[in-house]
This record gives sequence, structure tokens and C-alpha cells, in this order.
Amino acid sequence: MKAILGLSIFLAVWLSLPGAAQERTVDVCIYGGSSAGVIAAYTAKQNGKSVVLIEPGKHLGGLTAGGLGYTDIGNKYAVNGLARDYYRRIGEHYGKFEQWIFEPHVAEDLFKDYIKRASVDVLFEHRLVGVTSSKGVINTIEIEPSGGTGVHQTIKAKVFIDCTYEGDLMAKAKVSYMVGRESNKDYNETYNGYQVMTGHQFPDGVDPYRVRGKPESGLLWGISPASPRAGGSGDKMVQAYNFRICLSNNPSNMIPISRPDNYDSTRYELLVRLMEKEPNRPFNRILKPDLMPNGKTDINNNGPISTDMIGVNYDYPEATFEERSKIIKMHEDYTKGLLYFIAISKRLPPHLGIEMRKWGYPKDEYQDNGHWSHQPYIREARRMIGEYVMTQANCEGREIVKDGVGMAAYTMDSHNTQRLVINGMVKNEGNVEVGGFPPYPISYRSLIPKRTECTNLFVPVCLSATHIAYGSIRMEPVFMVLAQSSAVAACMAIDKKVAVQDVNMAQLQQRLKSDPLSDKSTPEILVDNDDAAGVLATGAWTRMPKAPGAYGPSALADTTTFKQPKTSIKFTPAIVKAGAYRVYVYCPRTPKGTTKMTVTVFNGKNPKDVVISPNDVKVEGQTSGEWIGLGTYTLPVGKSSSATITTTGADGIVVADAVLFVPER
Repeated sequence: MKAILGLSIFLAVWLSLPGAAQERTVDVCIYGGSSAGVIAAYTAKQNGKSVVLIEPGKHLGGLTAGGLGYTDIGNKYAVNGLARDYYRRIGEHYGKFEQWIFEPHVAEDLFKDYIKRASVDVLFEHRLVGVTSSKGVINTIEIEPSGGTGVHQTIKAKVFIDCTYEGDLMAKAKVSYMVGRESNKDYNETYNGYQVMTGHQFPDGVDPYRVRGKPESGLLWGISPASPRAGGSGDKMVQAYNFRICLSNNPSNMIPISRPDNYDSTRYELLVRLMEKEPNRPFNRILKPDLMPNGKTDINNNGPISTDMIGVNYDYPEATFEERSKIIKMHEDYTKGLLYFIAISKRLPPHLGIEMRKWGYPKDEYQDNGHWSHQPYIREARRMIGEYVMTQANCEGREIVKDGVGMAAYTMDSHNTQRLVINGMVKNEGNVEVGGFPPYPISYRSLIPKRTECTNLFVPVCLSATHIAYGSIRMEPVFMVLAQSSAVAACMAIDKKVAVQDVNMAQLQQRLKSDPLSDKSTPEILVDNDDAAGVLATGAWTRMPKAPGAYGPSALADTTTFKQPKTSIKFTPAIVKAGAYRVYVYCPRTPKGTTKMTVTVFNGKNPKDVVISPNDVKVEGQTSGEWIGLGTYTLPVGKSSSATITTTGADGIVVADAVLFVPER
């Protein structure tokens, strides 16, 4: 007995020593508790797999819970599955059908709820230190407490999913990746590489030198001595990071902005010189304060000098954890210093300080981190070079993949990468904002490595895309969609005992469609104006491709009000399961649009006319349309039910875009 007791004590002591390893085995291991990581973990667990989610920090939800509450969407049509469910649940919290603007703590609480509902095992404050592989298969990963000391753990899994913003698991697995910008010629693109454009750009004539007009005095802080290059040439530079800043204007919930650590007013000299050129530049063209509930804001970069800390993040993607912490602290000091400088500087026009002093740090947010976000905006780090590389041609619809497992719809968006002296003036380089294209599919092959490199890894965040295509894809809702697709595919690969490259694509796409919430519930039914089988038009309607604010690729419009006989569009769902359905019609904001629109809902027996006011819709976020409820109806199986948009009683342009039938839970 003494021998057994002595052995137990020895093992307990040994396991507590630094470097001592514990081992656990699961079906699916997810590294990174970002929004994508939470959705991947929830999905895999809901599909019957044992799961562990590893997060180096203390929080879940990544940037979605870290201040980006003014969601970058592009087109809601691109957001489906659990990602859409997430924004619906946010809506429930605020008393709406769905909502895309929210407070950080509300976002994180909801991610915690997904973890709780699926009983997912989460290891907080553990970071990756090693990967063991053989013949292209990751066997185990080794993790340690994020402080660098303590018990190491070995995680053995059948499939791994890298949901970090940095692609650390992918890199340690020796999967090919890219950091920086490709040359345009590499993938036959036009917006990649070196770009000097007008967006977020300095006006002509801003002097870059410490002593004006004297190059020998040296450059102001933040300006690179590099020379201009040929347009479209590639490099290893990374677009700027920043913090999405949550502030409060509620006096009872705000901590005044004060002098931060390492404050250096010379870092903001360019702002002084900008305002000398443009003294009437408003506050919101320096900081972009998008309003959120309860008197809070999500502040983003806006203008030539703002919250983007340009040119200091090049080493971040490949840096150690300790080096990254220093880079992040530099960003925090710079950003807090900028807020403080705007609030107190006598060298800036008074209107800026007056506005800045209305805001303070929110007492009820980030309470364990000094009321400051725990998550910097890592816009881009490593990008996998996988089975398929998404490019500008995919964004613009010139190349359309058949193995789509998610969609993107945002502008090709790159923030600046450097500040240069061009013709004796300071100029920013790297900004690209090119859009105007409809939603497009993202290839399954862009989520997986080349077969020769790894056969049991998914990378839905640092996915395979060029710099400029990634600029369109890299939105939080899209990461969630791709994470769910990856997790479902991982479960299929495990069940079939096949490589991730051999998952049956038709079966995966059907599974994502038939069980979008990974809970076997009845899916909602969307009838879009482009669904030929479910839409019947009567009269003169015009299809508007790329219509601003449309749900999906287009919308239909009747612009002939009072000139032609009354027209209608009938949307017919294919009801698979009889029951109560809430019916919604999508109304984009339309110039000269009708102030009233009649929709006739038919439940298979009786019609009901519902009159709505499309122009009264409160449009929020980066969308220009919203769902309007038409009521709840009991609908039978089949195609006898419908919702018909008519021009009866219209006093302006009528738009027929999409109708949604949502089964009651």
C-alpha cells in the first residue's frame, strides 16, 4: 500500500513539473477560440464527436467579441447556417428578428452559450508549442500554459482545425503558406501588390520631414524611408492592424480618456499637419465612430492617419508569442495615445477635442483587461497555399467554383501597408477598396492543404487566397460559415475514414443545406427572386443585377407605377414539414421607393393582405435592407402556400427581392 501511495504522489508531483506531459484523445481538436473556433467546436460536438477547443487567451469569440460590433457583411445572402443563427440570437437579445450591431460582452456571452449548450471542453490560456506528423497526417499537438511554464499536454485527434487569425497550427504542421502580397502577375490580378490609391490618403502637400522642407532633418515618425516601386509588385508587407475601439458616451458608464503608457505626442505630428491642410475635417473622418446599443461605439480606422498603426506589424505573423505581445502592446499604446492626443492637443482644431471628450472607456466592457479590448484586429497574417487558391477572378465572378461551402460578398479591401515620401510629400500605400460584385462561392479546396502536405487539417480562417481576394473573404461572419463547413466535413472524414481531400462534395453540400443549424431542426426556406422554380412574375418587372442593398445577386423592381396595370411577384416555398412559420419579406432601401407595399400571404386556404412601409425600415450596419415581419401562419406540406408582392396602392418604386419562411422553434 505504501508503495502504491508513494507512486501516486510521485506521479502527481511529476505531472505538475514544467515540461511534464499529459495526454488526451479526441475526435476533433480546434486550435483558436475565435468566432470560427467556437462555431467549429459547437458543430463538431453537435455532430456526435468528442471535441476539445484550445484558446491561448482568456476569452472566446475573437474579434466579434473584441470590439467589432458593427459587423462587416457585404450582403446578408452570403451568411447562412450557424453564423446566421448567431446574428438571429443577437437579435433576440435586443428584441429584434436579427441584429448585426452589438456590444462586446453580449457577443462573448452568446459564444459562451454555444459552448455551454454543446458541452464543449475548452482549454483556456494554453498555446501551441509543437506538432508531430507522419506521412502527411498530424498525430498530436503539444500545448503549454500561455505563461510558458506548467504542465504540457499532448492532444491526439483524428482531425485538426486551425481557427487562429495567425495560422499557427498550419505553420507548425509545415503546410505551405504566404505572408504579404503577391505580385499581380502571379495570379493574373490587378489589385494585388504595391498600390498607391486615393482611399485613406493624404492630400497633396503634407510635408514628411521633421523640419519642414529639410530632408536632412529626417522623417516624421511612421514614415518609411523606402523608395516607391512599380505598381502591382509583390512584397512581404502586411496590411495595417488596429483595435476596434468600444467607447461609451454614457456619463455613468464611462472612464475618462487619460494619458496612456509610453505616450509620445510626436507620433501624431502627421495628424497636426493633415489638419493644417484640412482644418474643417470632421471628427468622423479621423475616427469612424459607428454607434452601437446603450451609448457605445465601434470605432474603426478612417482617413490618412487614424487607428491603423501602419508599418509596424510586418514581423507579427511569424513572431513568437512574446514578440507578438510586444507588438500588440505597441498598438494599444499608439491607439490610446491617439485618443488622448485628440482630446487634449491645443494644436488641433477645437472641434476634435470637444467631440473626443464626450467619450470614455466603458465600465461594463473588458473588465478583466482594463476596459480595453483583448483582441487586436489581425486583418491578415499567414495565408495557406492549399489545394485551390481564391483570387480576384473569384471575387469578380470571372471564375466560379463548383465546390462552394460558403460565400463571401465584401469589397476587395486592403488597408495601407506603409507610408512613403512620393514627390516630396507623404503618401500612404496599400489601400484598396474595390467592390460592386455579387456574392460568390468559396471553394472547399481553399480550406484544406495540398494532399502531399497534410490530410487531416482544415484552415477556415487563414485559408488559401491571395492577398486581395482574402481582403474580401476575411469577414467574421464568413469565417463562421467556413468553420461550420470545415467541422461538418471533418466529421464526414472521420466517419468514412478518408482524407479531408476525399470528402464527398455533393454529400457535404447537401448536409450543410439540409441541417444548417447542426441540430436536425427544420430548415428555414428562402425564396429569392432568382429562384426560377419558386417565383412567378405578372406584369412588367425589371431584374436589377448588383442592385444596391439587394439580398443576393439581384432584385426585381417595378418602376412603372401608375403607368402600367398592377403587377405582382408570387414567392412559393416548398414546405417539407407542416407547421407554424413566421414569414418575412426583405426590403432594401430604395431611392424613390414606395412608402407602402401590399403583400398577400396565402396559407393554402385563405389569403391575408399585409400592408407594410418599406421606407420606414431602420437600416443598420453595412447593409441597406432589412427583413419585415408579415406574421405567423400554419402552412401545409407542398407548394400551396405563397407570399405575393403587389403594386396595389404603391406610390413609388416597388422592389421584390426575397421572402423567408422561418419555422417556429
